[in-house]
Amino acid sequence: MRTRLLPLLIVLMAGVLLALGFPLAVSLAAAEQQGVVVDRMDDAARFAAQAQFVTDGFSGQDERRETLKEELSRYHDVYGMRTGVFYRSDAAMARAPEYWEIPEEGEGRRAFQEALLGRRSHDPPQVWPWQEGARLVVASPVVRDGDVVAVVVTDSPTGQLRSRILTGWLLIAAGESAAMLLAVGAAVRLTGWVLRPVRVLDAATHDIATGRLNSRVAAAGGPPELRRLARSFNEMADNVEEVLEQQRAFVADASHQLRNPLAALLLRIELLALELPEGNEEIASVRTEGKRLAQVLDDLLDLALAEHASADLRLTDIGALAAERVAAWRPLADEKGVLLTGEGPAVTAWADPVALSSALDAVIDNALKFTPGGEEVTVAVSADGETSTIVITDRGHGLTDEELGRVGDRFWRSNRHQNVKGSGLGLSITRALLSAAGGSISFAHAEPHGLRVTLTLPRTCPAGRGPVDPAEATAR
Repeated sequence: MRTRLLPLLIVLMAGVLLALGFPLAVSLAAAEQQGVVVDRMDDAARFAAQAQFVTDGFSGQDERRETLKEELSRYHDVYGMRTGVFYRSDAAMARAPEYWEIPEEGEGRRAFQEALLGRRSHDPPQVWPWQEGARLVVASPVVRDGDVVAVVVTDSPTGQLRSRILTGWLLIAAGESAAMLLAVGAAVRLTGWVLRPVRVLDAATHDIATGRLNSRVAAAGGPPELRRLARSFNEMADNVEEVLEQQRAFVADASHQLRNPLAALLLRIELLALELPEGNEEIASVRTEGKRLAQVLDDLLDLALAEHASADLRLTDIGALAAERVAAWRPLADEKGVLLTGEGPAVTAWADPVALSSALDAVIDNALKFTPGGEEVTVAVSADGETSTIVITDRGHGLTDEELGRVGDRFWRSNRHQNVKGSGLGLSITRALLSAAGGSISFAHAEPHGLRVTLTLPRTCPAGRGPVDPAEATAR
C-alpha cells in the first residue's frame, strides 16, 4: 500500500511546487525585463530632451547635433546598444553606429510608429533565456510645440538580461528541489506513521486467518481513526475467540458426555442380541450404526482437542516420519491390493511430530479408502525454499471441481462415496493439526485421475511459536 500511496503524495506535492514555481519564474523574468525597459525609457527620454534643441529654429543646432552624436556614440561603445534619433521621414538626426537604420518591419518599426503618435512605445515582448539574439526595442517621441518631430529608438542586446533570468530560475529550481526533498522526507514519515498500524493490523488479521487466534493489535501510533480501528479489531478478535472457545468446549463436552450413554446403549444392544436368533439383520444394522455414532463422537472430540491444543514445535525429520507412517499403513494397503510407496529423503521442517503423524495417518487412510485394488498411492517428501512438503497422491476416482472446493469441510462427504466408512471429519482434523503448527493442507486433481493432497510445513520456526523445550530454544 505504501508503494501506491507514497508516489501519489510525491506527485501531488510536485504538482503544487510546480504550480507555485512556474508563476514565480514568469514573474521573475517579467520583473527583470521591466527594470531593463525602464532604464531604456529613461535613456530615451534623456536623448529626446537633447534632440529638442537640434531641430530647426534653435541657434547652435549644428553644435548640439554633434554633441548628441558624441553622446550616442559613447552610449553605444559603453553598453553596446544601437541608438538613434530619426525624423518622421526615417532620416537620421543622429545615430550610433552610423550604418544603423530602422527596419522596415518588426518590433523596431512598431515601436517607431507608436512613438510617432505621441506616446512611448508599448513594453516589448517578453524575452526568455533560450531566445538567443533577441533584442529589446524602446522608442520615445521628440516633441516640439506639441508636435512629434522625431523619435528616439534604442535597440538593446539581451545577453545580460537572459543571464540574470536564467540565474534566477536556477535559484528557484534549487529552492523547489530542496522543498521537494523535504516534502518527500515528510511524505515518507507521514506514510510510515499512517500505514504502520495498517501493517500491524494486516499481520494480525493474517495470523487469525491462519489459526493464531491469540494475535492482537497494539493500539499505539497512527491517526486516531486507525487506533480506534485497532481497538475495535481486538474486541472483535476477543469475541470471535470466545465464541470459538465456547463452541470447542461444547463439542468436547457433548462428545464426552454422549460417549458413556452410547457405550451403555451398545452394551444393552449386545445383551439383546443374545436373546435373538443368530444373524438377525436388524440387530446387525443397529450395532453398525451404534459403532458409527461412537466413531463420530471420537472424531468430534479429536477435532475439538486439535483446535484447542497448542503445538509442541520442534525441528523434525519429516522424511523419516513419513517413511515410518508409510511402513505402518503398508499391511492394510497390501490387504486391499493397493501399492503404497514412499519417497522419504532427509528433509527437515518445524512441526509437532505427534500432530504431523496424526495428519499423515488421516490423509493416507483417506487415500487407501478411495483407491481401488491394483492402483497406487504415493507419498513424496521434498523441500522448496522456506517450506517443506509431503504430497500424498492416490489413483482413485478423484473429485469434481465443485467437490474439490468443499473437500476438508466438516462432515462433508461426496455423494458418490456415502457407502464408504467414515465420519467426514478426518481431513478437518488434519487441517486443524497442521494449522496449529503453522502448516497448511491443499487439494488438487492428480493426473490422469485421483486426488493429490499436499501438506506444507515451514522450514523456519514461525514467529511467536518457538520450541516448547527451553533447551531447544537455547540451541537455536
